[in-house]
Amino acid sequence: MESKHVVIYSQVTCPPCHQAKAWLSDQQIPYQEKDIRKDPIYIDELIRLGSQMTPTFIIGEKVLIGFDPTELLETWNSYKE
Repeated sequence: MESKHVVIYSQVTCPPCHQAKAWLSDQQIPYQEKDIRKDPIYIDELIRLGSQMTPTFIIGEKVLIGFDPTELLETWNSYKE
């Protein structure tokens, strides 16, 4: 069984990205970071998801754009069950 986690598209110059990663860690939500500045393929993935901003999250099949802790937690709780 594959372990469940959040994917976060981020970049080092994005303060909300830093807040989101700290929040995910505080909530003990596992995540995989995809820094769009480190690998250009992540920019292509981000655009295919319909986003042009960071942070963008993938939780299961759902794409969340922007850091909204309430929406992230609700989506995570629905996904992990």
